Amino acid sequence: MIVVKKIIKEVVVLLILTFCTSGIMPSDISIAAEDKTFNYGEALQKSIMFYDFQRSGKLPSDKRDNWRNDSGMEDGSDAGLDLTGGFYDAGDHVKFNLPMSYTATMLAWSVYEDKDAYEKSGQLKYIKDSIKWANDYFIKCHPEKDVYYYQVGDGGKDHNWWGPPEVMQMERPSFKLDKENSGTTVCGETAASLASAAIIFKDTDPEYSETCLKHAKELFEFADETKSDVGYKAASSYYSVSSGFWDELSWAATWLYLATNDNSYLEKAEGYVSHWGVEQQTTTISYRWGQCWDDVHFGAQILLARITNNPIYKESAERNLDYWTTGYDGNRVQYTPKGLAWLSSWGSLRYATTTAFLAGVYSEWSGCTPSKVSIYKDFMESQLNYALGSTGRSFEVGFGTNSPKNPHHRGAQGSWLDKKGVPGYERHVLYGGLVGGPSADDSYIDDVEDFTHNEVACDYNAGFVGALAKMYKAHGGEPIENFKSIEPKTNDEFYVEAAVNASGPNFMEIKALLYNKTGWPAKVGDKLSFKYFIDISEIVKAGYKAEDIKVSTNYNQGAKVSNLIPWDEKNNIYYVNADFTGTKIYPGGQQHYRKEVQFRILAPSIDQNATYWDNSNDFSYEEIEKTPGEAPKQTNKIPVYDDGVLVYGITPEKGGKEVKLGDLDGDGEVTLTDMILLKKYLISTKVEINEKAADINKDGEIDIADLYELEALL
Repeated sequence: MIVVKKIIKEVVVLLILTFCTSGIMPSDISIAAEDKTFNYGEALQKSIMFYDFQRSGKLPSDKRDNWRNDSGMEDGSDAGLDLTGGFYDAGDHVKFNLPMSYTATMLAWSVYEDKDAYEKSGQLKYIKDSIKWANDYFIKCHPEKDVYYYQVGDGGKDHNWWGPPEVMQMERPSFKLDKENSGTTVCGETAASLASAAIIFKDTDPEYSETCLKHAKELFEFADETKSDVGYKAASSYYSVSSGFWDELSWAATWLYLATNDNSYLEKAEGYVSHWGVEQQTTTISYRWGQCWDDVHFGAQILLARITNNPIYKESAERNLDYWTTGYDGNRVQYTPKGLAWLSSWGSLRYATTTAFLAGVYSEWSGCTPSKVSIYKDFMESQLNYALGSTGRSFEVGFGTNSPKNPHHRGAQGSWLDKKGVPGYERHVLYGGLVGGPSADDSYIDDVEDFTHNEVACDYNAGFVGALAKMYKAHGGEPIENFKSIEPKTNDEFYVEAAVNASGPNFMEIKALLYNKTGWPAKVGDKLSFKYFIDISEIVKAGYKAEDIKVSTNYNQGAKVSNLIPWDEKNNIYYVNADFTGTKIYPGGQQHYRKEVQFRILAPSIDQNATYWDNSNDFSYEEIEKTPGEAPKQTNKIPVYDDGVLVYGITPEKGGKEVKLGDLDGDGEVTLTDMILLKKYLISTKVEINEKAADINKDGEIDIADLYELEALL
């Protein structure tokens, strides 16, 4: 990692002296007095990894974490389509295509600008994977020329539940646009995404590039013909369009021109400019806001300025950048006391870092007014450094000093109880996520409840990634070699708590609760079971057999409870099997993450004073709560199984051999030897291993994802 350096510039010293004599406060300038540099390579690397954690659908075998898994696998089924894939929007699990397509376009724009920086940092593969992940989904959403599915998931139902995406159970409807119910804004933005993707994949995957371009052209034509957002309703109150659709049409047409060199698209792009928003009571193109999912004319005018060299675009672009830096016509964005250009309480860092990217792009253009080049570049650096920790705390999760530990993100927190306060900490590190940011006075509280300042979102990171690429290009930095998010488990994922419910001379009644608190990754358990072991030696001595002992249930939340099954028949060791197959137990709330069963083990009665029943020699009895009425205790002597594979606890020493996940050589332990065996098996399946034990993530396949899981077990 590079060493953090403090550089005091002479010009800044002069400015400080000016403050002392003029009464101007430091917040009145855009460049903070203390300029720091950071490991921009690491920051860039992690900011791209954030998108790995936002993926929906079937995850790739080369994924870089051990806590995400396939999710949203029924998306589109209500429409008879496969609409799996894409990105979850923010800390929730709706797939909003408007901010998602904006995100993908911004990421592609960054590659278009700074491909060499991504190659040098080793991040080109990862950012292109993210861009493709989004655009693959958009292609699915466009099954025919004038039909586009612009959203999957109901915002209200989704926001009413707090849990990891792998175990979602709520209805996830698909929302469609067509000629009668059109959505120009989202179709235009998606066309821009596909067109920009066509550009960056043209050299490496020309066939995919052509596919993207085909869909981009059709969606643009659809958007241009309809010019209406009448059908765009499902995202109301989440991503409502306020800037109109003309900016998206210009944005899309500009990207199509860059992808095709077809002047008709450039003519279209410029033809919409007269419809762009203007400042109140003027004819001046709007400049007092920033590039975002709702208003992309700021980016479009920079691209058009470079393409056409037309003063209208140059002047408008510089008005906007001046507004963010030195001010324009008496108007200037607000600055926090510590130097953040602060536009809005919602995603304050999103606006600042995205405008920083635009400032970086524009300042590198030869047409930028020479006296403004250093101003715009200094602005970019000051805003990125603020986000990375120049004031003493980083706002990028998992990077730098005092970074956020509790972002508002369901998947990262991994609650099993459908509550933000449970478990009281984030189970997973959401590397690279840029949180919303501080208030106008620089105040910030790292609180999972605070979705205004502490939520993350795909669009928050979009411009941030681009600006980081430029900072890396200018200052360097070392990404972490082979960086992965492979985490140790912080708690038992499956276990049983048990207590004596009642007892008598010839019976024992057990209250047992089976828990699913999975998080590496979260999973729905519909084939879970546990075994309760007893020793019936005293009963055999009294002249009875196992068949004479009956098991019945008192209270049951879905288990099929067996009579005694032999484990080590020679030594009179048997077990009761409580099989919850068909009952979903998952980390999704009070009624879902655990299931209870009360079962009674009853031996024949000799007489009222019979004392031959003995619990003390029962393996599973040893660690449970023995006082009726007291809370059950967790015990590892009531082992838990998932589809017949031991996933928690221990069994009596004698008896049948268990299959333990990760124990590929069958020696009863998970060791480095098992790791070596699995690596050899992945190269050649001729290597002999216990394949059931090797499928650690239980997805029916043995692949590199299981290797990551095995690393976490060691």
